[in-house]
Amino acid sequence: MGKGLAGDFSLLRGEPPIEYLTKANQMEAEGRDMVRFEIGQPDFDTPDNVKEAAKKALDEGFTHYVPTMGIPELREAIQEDIYKTRGFRPDLEQIMVIPGAKPGLFFGLLATVQKGDEVIYQNPFYFQYDSLIGYMGAKKTQIPLYEEDEFRMTPEHIQERISDDTKLILLNSPQNPTGGVLTKKDVSAIAEMAEEHDAYILSDEIYSKMLYDGLEHHSPGCKDECRERTILVDGFSKAYSMTGWRLGYVVAPEELIHKMDLLLADAVSCTTSFVQKGGVEALKNGQDFVEYIMDKFAKRRKAIVEALNEVPGFSCIYPKGAFYVFPNIKETGMKSEELANYMIEEAGVCLLPGTAFGSQGEGFLRLSYASSLEDIEEGIRRMKQAMENL
Repeated sequence: MGKGLAGDFSLLRGEPPIEYLTKANQMEAEGRDMVRFEIGQPDFDTPDNVKEAAKKALDEGFTHYVPTMGIPELREAIQEDIYKTRGFRPDLEQIMVIPGAKPGLFFGLLATVQKGDEVIYQNPFYFQYDSLIGYMGAKKTQIPLYEEDEFRMTPEHIQERISDDTKLILLNSPQNPTGGVLTKKDVSAIAEMAEEHDAYILSDEIYSKMLYDGLEHHSPGCKDECRERTILVDGFSKAYSMTGWRLGYVVAPEELIHKMDLLLADAVSCTTSFVQKGGVEALKNGQDFVEYIMDKFAKRRKAIVEALNEVPGFSCIYPKGAFYVFPNIKETGMKSEELANYMIEEAGVCLLPGTAFGSQGEGFLRLSYASSLEDIEEGIRRMKQAMENL
């Protein structure tokens, strides 16, 4: 049961944190006040100019099928943004618009990996990676991330495990769940290893615009300009607070884009027409908004890290990107799931155990600071009180 022609559906993990979300929702429905740190979703509204662009498209009747690859105006805007942020200008035939970044990860794997092929990826991981790789019957080769490396998937650790059997390396920088960020040297070395072993790179760059302390984003696509082996996936959900719009894109070699184009056409025909008009506006006139929310996130990052380091048994390093902290809770003597459940039930704080993101997450929790400063202060106050009560 559960096995189809394409893969084993029993290996799909779905959204593991749903049990914590459900428990928190139930407690709220029963009248319990909850502070929520579990969801990776900016609490800012989508910029007004982006919403107006989509509304205008609706009013003008832009509501029909569009090319599967995406409307030319958006693909051209993506082309220009890639040039500004990564330093190379892909051909339009290398760019495909997709309904959210997740399909880019799925289609990228489907276009390159077959059953039994080896895929290298990090642990802790964003759970979709592990779910899809397992579903496809690929060989999982996980690279453990360590706090002392600032949760970077270093070239040295990859070098220990990569082989000529490696078909694909999956990168995520800035990283979910830890906020780790690969350096330019890291990315360059990994890209060289992929070329040496004739492996693809699938680079999840959804947090590419969300960095701190003056850091710059570095993409493996700079090595081959996404013409040979690199599949770059990015989108609008995080930096432009457009999670519900479901809008993303892929930049990849033309032959892979052709395969993914066929998959997208069979799956959904095209990405929603008027939503793409909002994406054009975001890329052309949305950078002030990105700067605004990143200034807010920087203040929240400082507040939550400082507060967590005052919680008994906790220690927390500063994330370099995204909007997650991954505090170490080993000194509490409690397991991650045990402590996550304790915080929900006793403190009224919903967060996620590190083990929701893989075995290497044991001894850690993940908190999203896509919340107000007031919620951060109150939530960590409750957590501190709960640990003192122990």
